Amino acid sequence: QVQLVESGGGLVQAGGSLRLSCATSGRTFSSYAMAWFRQAPGKEREFVAAVNWIGGNTYADSVKGRFTISRDNAKKTVYLQMNSLKPEDTAVYYCAAGNRFTVLTKQYDYWGQGTQVTVSS
Repeated sequence: QVQLVESGGGLVQAGGSLRLSCATSGRTFSSYAMAWFRQAPGKEREFVAAVNWIGGNTYADSVKGRFTISRDNAKKTVYLQMNSLKPEDTAVYYCAAGNRFTVLTKQYDYWGQGTQVTVSS
């Protein structure tokens, strides 16, 4: 089993930045694809970004050019750097791990508890 612990969420003004962290334990971190999803009130959970085993990544169109996903295998941690934040980025952000590099929620096996990101206007 893999445990994921998220941190870094908070309140920020539009145009500001936050960096989310997801620390992992229990398995070999480098063997997993990692991803970030988010869910706003009244909306379905949506894909944000994913990073594969060697650092290749993909992004949702809504965050492309503003967010950057990265991983540090030595620290067993994945990050989401969020710049130029908009009010519509407000959501609970979830870290996920799995054996597939994919944008589909159901194909990830392990999930963090979520961290709230609120962007004020």
